[in-house]
Amino acid sequence: MRVSSPRPDSLSPQKPTLAAIVPATDEPATESRCTTALRTGSRPPDELIVQRGPAGAGPAAARNAGAGQAKAEVLVFVDSDVEVHPDALARIERHFADDPDLAAVFGAYDDRPAAPNPTSQFRNLLHHHVHLSSPGEAETFWAGLGAVRRAEFEAVGGFDPVRFRESSIEDVELGMRLRESGARLLLDPAIQGRHLKAWTPLTMARTDLLRRGVPWMRLLLRRGRGSAALNLGWRHRASAIASLLVALAALLRRPRVALGGLLALASLNRDFYRLLARRGGSRLLLAGIALHVVHLLTAVAAFLYASLVHGPAAWRVSRNMSDLGVSRRRVSE
Repeated sequence: MRVSSPRPDSLSPQKPTLAAIVPATDEPATESRCTTALRTGSRPPDELIVQRGPAGAGPAAARNAGAGQAKAEVLVFVDSDVEVHPDALARIERHFADDPDLAAVFGAYDDRPAAPNPTSQFRNLLHHHVHLSSPGEAETFWAGLGAVRRAEFEAVGGFDPVRFRESSIEDVELGMRLRESGARLLLDPAIQGRHLKAWTPLTMARTDLLRRGVPWMRLLLRRGRGSAALNLGWRHRASAIASLLVALAALLRRPRVALGGLLALASLNRDFYRLLARRGGSRLLLAGIALHVVHLLTAVAAFLYASLVHGPAAWRVSRNMSDLGVSRRRVSE
């Protein structure tokens, strides 16, 4: 479905036109909330493309199909389970108008996720925290709420629907290709949307391992180098080691060692844990720490998988990641 709306006369002609593209091939129940928020914002899109085909297509193929219909200068990708804030598209427009050399900009989930259960609150607040902590020039891209100039998008061939047939790190991989082409990308966490997705511990662990962690390691191995993107740096790596220590100590019934690991984890992630406590009190804080351990252990499992399958190449990538120093920008779902 493609809907066009006239631009307000008050907008400067130098400001770019925007096409909002919403992949909806699985007929999501949240689609109406997503599109209503886009239409009623302070800056509605010039084109609103809800991509319902091809049948069974994943997000990469659906976004490419939507982009192929668009006429606007800037493609704004919005997941169907994201309810954008009223000023989101106005902020996107301002970035491109003020910076002609900017190729892409993306935002973040807000700190008030819709689903009330602890896993959903934790997972969505983690994304919010990581993005909020890492504003500025970025190495990659996020398609939950992100925009790319159409010319730059077409120049690198769009999303890769062959490698990514289902939701995975197709946006991360697109961002890496944009960067390798010399394009500039920006993370502005003030561009926000409310995430409507409900998570369970099982869906969280499965996504983090099979749709994020393992594909990410494969991507790094294919490129033969590491990344300093968002949560791939020393703090995330130290947290993963602390979580592994907690898990092993629990299995071996070494409570003091487990407590030491938890204290290290709390020190490394104190700002995030404060956010959990502020939003959900002690209940969410305690549940969030346990879920964070699970989340970090999936990163360990992904690395171990890569080490078993790819051997020395995985360790070379790991060393390269260490050489890059402090992490700043990797996108999380």
